[in-house]
Amino acid sequence: MKPGMKIGQQATIDVIVTPEMYAQFEGNVVHPAYSTVSMVYHMEWAARQIILPFIEEHEEGIGASVNVMHLSPAPSGEHLLVTATLTELVKNKIVCDLVVKHGETVAGKGSVTQFILPKEDLNRKIQQARSESV
Repeated sequence: MKPGMKIGQQATIDVIVTPEMYAQFEGNVVHPAYSTVSMVYHMEWAARQIILPFIEEHEEGIGASVNVMHLSPAPSGEHLLVTATLTELVKNKIVCDLVVKHGETVAGKGSVTQFILPKEDLNRKIQQARSESV
């Protein structure tokens, strides 16, 4: 991992809610608003923006946990800002707090934990998981 990552660092992504992001199961829309599944995706993507500049060629980031509270609906067309703030950095463990807002409304908040691992270690773990399931 390259040096320079610091507590308090932030990354923000912009999202416009589209019908593809609606709460739905098996293609059936539950309600025409931003889904928790989409929120999790965008939280992970915003948190990844924190680590991307610090991953070396032989490394990769991997998600370990996501904690989400979906607090308010956001209908189609709403402009969301998803902001990750680095709150914990211990060796290769990176924890970010996340806030999802549309206007002044907090649509969601939570945290994402990631680890930066050597690609070789990650590939070995994936292969071991595959072997154990056969």
